[in-house]
Amino acid sequence: MVGAFIAATLLAEALGAINLGTALAFGQIAFLIAAAFVILRR
Repeated sequence: MVGAFIAATLLAEALGAINLGTALAFGQIAFLIAAAFVILRR
């Protein structure tokens, strides 16, 4: 899940996010999706 957060943050930065806060917001969304996926798989 942490990997999803880091990957989404770095991807958003690479694709031209306005600032780091915006990129981190995308990271949080990816973390939430990963957490939901882990919870729902069980």
